Amino acid sequence: MPLSPVAANASEQEIPYYQSVGNECAMFEQAFQQRLPLLLKGPTGCGKTRFVGHMAARLGKPLFTVSCHDDLTAADLTGRYLLQGGETRWVDGPLTRAVREGGICYLDEVVEARKDVTVVMHPLTDDRRLLPLERTGELLEAPDDFMLVVSYNPGYQHILKSLKPSTRQRFVAMSFGFPPSQVERDIVARESGLPADQCAALVNLAVSLRDMKGQDLEEGVSTRLLVYCATLIRAGMPILDAARATLVEPLSDDADVQEGLMEAIQATFG
Repeated sequence: MPLSPVAANASEQEIPYYQSVGNECAMFEQAFQQRLPLLLKGPTGCGKTRFVGHMAARLGKPLFTVSCHDDLTAADLTGRYLLQGGETRWVDGPLTRAVREGGICYLDEVVEARKDVTVVMHPLTDDRRLLPLERTGELLEAPDDFMLVVSYNPGYQHILKSLKPSTRQRFVAMSFGFPPSQVERDIVARESGLPADQCAALVNLAVSLRDMKGQDLEEGVSTRLLVYCATLIRAGMPILDAARATLVEPLSDDADVQEGLMEAIQATFG
């Protein structure tokens, strides 16, 4: 699809590489133009964060990324009073900055954050598009060029860490998976500089290892790990050493599982 007018002056070098596999770019741009919040679902390392970075640059908008974790609170997003130069001053958090200045606020793995974060999000995900700041007494109205994007990995959900249906239904949602093999090969080759034929072997191996998910592995090999592996091989590291460091050790601490992974790798590369 053509770039939006606001991004027409952005060079290709300024836009992070992302290979579209469907209509996700068009969906993102429509959600932005219609002022709709967006939810991205998919496994770790499948390209969700890169996709958001690509679209923010493509639209020519600033990106405020927050990696959510157990200790992330609403105040971390909205802001707090801090002592600066002997004075107490209010300092905006990333969400407040995005609302004030316009831009895309991306909450990565939002289910990892504390529950009060959801409370802060809700007024921004309906037609109000408001951000109340109780500590300053402000009620900020999001500008037209503000967008809220959140992501999570459904495979890691359990009863204590999941998005309530009432929250999920506030978002336009898209599911992400690993790219088709040929597309993934091209991605790994471009990102690592390793020849495409060697990347194809890595991708075929990853497809086999992903079949182990739910049996011996909690999560399959990510595209990110394939890029890491290809990068090490491109730098001259022996294939088996690179594979152990990127496709075995990050996936499991169990010695038997690691041995099974190495057997699959040796069967592929000898």
